[in-house]
Amino acid sequence: MRVAFLGTPEAAVPSLEALVRAGHNVALVISQPDRRRGRGTDVSPSPVKVAALRLGLVVADDMSALETLDVDYAIVVAYGALIPGRLLERTPMLNVHFSLLPRWRGAAPVERAILAGDQDTGVGIISLEVTLDTGPLHGERRTDVGEKTSSELIHELARLGAELLIEVLGDADALAHPHPQVGESTYAAKVTPETFHLTPDMSLVQAQRVIRLERAFVRVRERRLRVLGATPTNLAVALGSLRSADGVVALGLADGSLDVVLVQPEGSRAMSGVAWWAGARLDDGVTWD
Repeated sequence: MRVAFLGTPEAAVPSLEALVRAGHNVALVISQPDRRRGRGTDVSPSPVKVAALRLGLVVADDMSALETLDVDYAIVVAYGALIPGRLLERTPMLNVHFSLLPRWRGAAPVERAILAGDQDTGVGIISLEVTLDTGPLHGERRTDVGEKTSSELIHELARLGAELLIEVLGDADALAHPHPQVGESTYAAKVTPETFHLTPDMSLVQAQRVIRLERAFVRVRERRLRVLGATPTNLAVALGSLRSADGVVALGLADGSLDVVLVQPEGSRAMSGVAWWAGARLDDGVTWD
């Protein structure tokens, strides 16, 4: 089958690689333009662009390249921008979406599933429509959320999505007869820096979910401290305070305390909570927010 591929982050690479392995003719890959991806002024290509060039594929950074391209389908995986209606009318498009639609339509379905405490999630192949993630389903797979981090879950869903995409493309009946989404829809709003901010009014469960997003932080004396790993502890700590005792450094939360076993201070490497406390020279009862 002759296809185009639109994708940008690492999570989209397995689907692109699967298309090539399965023998599909990937006529064009479209990814977001090169940009700064860290400190400094140098720009770098997206993971999808890097993979496409490695595979010897033609790459563009503007969707207008589809306007004159004849393909059977365009495959969209985490491209990072809405597809204009004129292109949807011209080219049939399939989207690999990382949720159990209609739950978590939108930009951050994996993060929202973790924050909401969903027991399971999954990946679906839908026909793209002008409205956001509303298209009918050609196939779906499920997996447990468990205690997985966001990167672990995204990695798993990327693999499942790539496998499912190849199955759907090889199944004429699945392509021709998708079924409508059924159930209550929810919106997966884009995450912001504040999404990852741990606050004293959170419950232990809420805080641990935020930490599983792998960008959690607190502020101690107006300096940001990333919390990379934590576990509940019986050490008594006042709400909004920090305390160190018996090899534990704990945050006081709304319904208990959380031992911050792995942290990363601003401008420094990751270290144990105990090592950070010793270097910071703080007193018990110092507040955090």
